[in-house]
Amino acid sequence: MKTSEISWNEPARAKILDDADRVLREAVVDVAKTRPDVTADEAFAELNARLKDRFIDYEPGPDLRKYAEAIVAGEIEYESDTE
Repeated sequence: MKTSEISWNEPARAKILDDADRVLREAVVDVAKTRPDVTADEAFAELNARLKDRFIDYEPGPDLRKYAEAIVAGEIEYESDTE
């Protein structure tokens, strides 16, 4: 077996991505709920602080800035966990 053939199977890969999305979602929702008067830079810093130790080789990217700006603009819509 070549080392390039070593990878997670598709169900495991999907679960990893779902778990990563959940961690991101929880951080965004929590900052939006607990820091209503935050600036975009503060929201970005708070999200970065909450996520940096949760992922291997974490680098904040444009998605994080997009969510920080959405928090400040009041654009986060809270949905139930059952939807």
